[in-house]
Order: sequence, then C-alpha cells, then structure tokens
Amino acid sequence: MPLPLPHDFPLPRHLPFTRADALQAGLRDWGLRQLAHEGRLRRPVRNVYVDASLPDSLELRCRSLGLVVPKDGFICDLTAAWIHAGEKSLAPGDHERVPPVSCFRPSDGGTVRNAITTSGERWVRPDDLMEIHGLVVTTPLRTALDLGRLQRTADMRLWGMSCMAAAGGSTRDRIAYELDRFRKQRGIVLQRLLVERVDPGLDSFGEAALDNRWWDAGLPPPETQVEIERDDGSSYFLDLGLRAERFAGEYDGRAWHTTDEQREHDRGRRGWIRDHRAWRIETFTEANTFGHHQDAERLLRDAFAAHRGVRYL
Repeated sequence: MPLPLPHDFPLPRHLPFTRADALQAGLRDWGLRQLAHEGRLRRPVRNVYVDASLPDSLELRCRSLGLVVPKDGFICDLTAAWIHAGEKSLAPGDHERVPPVSCFRPSDGGTVRNAITTSGERWVRPDDLMEIHGLVVTTPLRTALDLGRLQRTADMRLWGMSCMAAAGGSTRDRIAYELDRFRKQRGIVLQRLLVERVDPGLDSFGEAALDNRWWDAGLPPPETQVEIERDDGSSYFLDLGLRAERFAGEYDGRAWHTTDEQREHDRGRRGWIRDHRAWRIETFTEANTFGHHQDAERLLRDAFAAHRGVRYL
C-alpha cells in the first residue's frame, strides 16, 4: 500500500499534475524526487505526477496525457495501447520506467517537437482515430496494425496485436484483412507471418514470446488458457496447450512465479494435472525464452516429439 502524501500537500490529490504545476505551487524538484522515491507519487507520463494511491483507470491515463500532448496531434503506438489496455500492454520494463509519449500528427501536419514525445507524421484515415476523454487516439484496430509493423521485436509485435484484440475493436481476421493498406511498408512482411498467431487469450508478454517459440518450433497451433476441469467442479488453466495431445507449455515470469507460495501452488496445480489428466507440461523461464541463446524452441520440439513417441508406440 503506497504511503500517503503529506497532509499539507499543496495540489489536489485526485488529479494528475505537471512538474510546472508543482513548482508553481511551491514544491521543488528535490521534493518531487523524494516523494516519488518514497512511493507517494508515481509518474504515469514524463513530467506528470499522480498520487500513488489513486487506482489506475482509463480516465486517469487520459487526464495525465492531456496535460502534455498537443491538441492537434493524435496518440498512437504503445501510448495508445496503454490507454486501451493499461500497463499490461507496455513493453517489458516500461512499467518500471516512464516511456516517452507517442504523439504524431497526420501527414503534412508537421512533427510534434518537445522533450517528452516520440513523434513524426503518419498517414491515417478518419476511421483510424477515436476520441477518449478529450484525447484523439488511434483505435484498437489501427493501434494493432501499427504495433504489428513497427515494434522492435517479433515478440513485442505479437503481444501488441494480441493485447489490442483482447481490448476489443480488432480481431485476428480483421487485422489480417487490413494489412493490404500497408503493402511494401516497413515491417509488413513479418507482420503477415505473425498475424496468424494473434490470440486475445495470451495473458502476458512472456506468454506471447513462448507462443512465438511454439510456432517457430513447428508444433500445431496452440489453444490459450486451456481449461482443465477438476473433480470438484473447479478448474485449472494452462497457458498454451494441445488438448487432443495433452501437451502444454507454461511461462513462469518473475511477477507471478517467484515466491515460495507461488511456486508451491504451481507444483501442486501441475502435479495434479499430470497425475489425474495425464498431461505433459513443459515450463519455461525468462532465461530460456529470450535472447540469442534461448532454447525454448528446441525444448518444445524435443518434448513434443518425445511425448508423441511415448503415447503412440
């Protein structure tokens, strides 16, 4: 639970504010840094602060961005994904730092020039944009189309498109249908490959990366969030799996699989599924899912071949 702000804090606690607002109210930079270090303030956007005890919401995100983006630009890329889906959509580590705001102008509108934005000009159609709490933002569909072409890695591209599919307003088929608009543009060749893998059931960036390794290993397309019913009527869920083969892969990220309690829960859940439903479950961590030396693709291929060999001999 975040520590409360001092009782004499000079600004409204229910609204975001800029560094300039704080300085005008009598605060100093060292004071802002101290409050942020103590966890009393957080920075959702560069140069914008909010009371750390305020829950994340669409309105709060839009209010924060509205303080720093120009009125004649539109928000796109990861910033638009953040508006539509919250912190879940951010690139790895971006929830721990403050990424720049992606704010562009339509073609021939000029570049947004300030220290807190990544900007440029971009061609958009009127139906690519929507208004949310006074901000002009790319729709989930257009955001998916941009993230799938322009993010640095295949994992980030798949995760961005899947997040927007989960947020509503775009589907795998709709994204695929729209790709001809971007023929011969940067990133479109890889996007055409990845769009087949888009799945709103992917629940984390790590799962999206493991899904890419799964497809690259040549395994059949997986089902996400595979439900395994228990005898008492409750259910367990597996990240990725093939129900007919009873073969699954799970990504154990640091956020939810590091404490003793979490690990014990994972062991109990997976042990029950193995013992009572005869599934083979392969688990993967950051170390063998990411980087030039990742071995998840090979491990999946070998495990699936061994599993089928045992089952069908």
